[in-house]
Amino acid sequence: MTSKQRAYLKGLAMTMDPVINIGKSSLTPEVTEAVSEALEKRELIKVSVLKNCIDDPKEIARALGERTRSEVVQVIGKKIVLFKKAKKDSKIELPS
Repeated sequence: MTSKQRAYLKGLAMTMDPVINIGKSSLTPEVTEAVSEALEKRELIKVSVLKNCIDDPKEIARALGERTRSEVVQVIGKKIVLFKKAKKDSKIELPS
């Protein structure tokens, strides 16, 4: 992913609310499955890591990216933005 594409996705994500919250149980298989389903439907999602989660948001983002085969667009504080292009009917067109 180029820096131009990443900047475009960051701009789209700015107005979004978090779709999934990760709490003290951290990254469970259920959370990973929920993130995967949300990415299939929306392509671009924002995940919030709650204060009671002791794990590092950057580590959680890296693990989620690997497990869901998605791109980590950014991690700011306790917010994670993930992107995964839809196999068909893609709504988000990335700049080249």
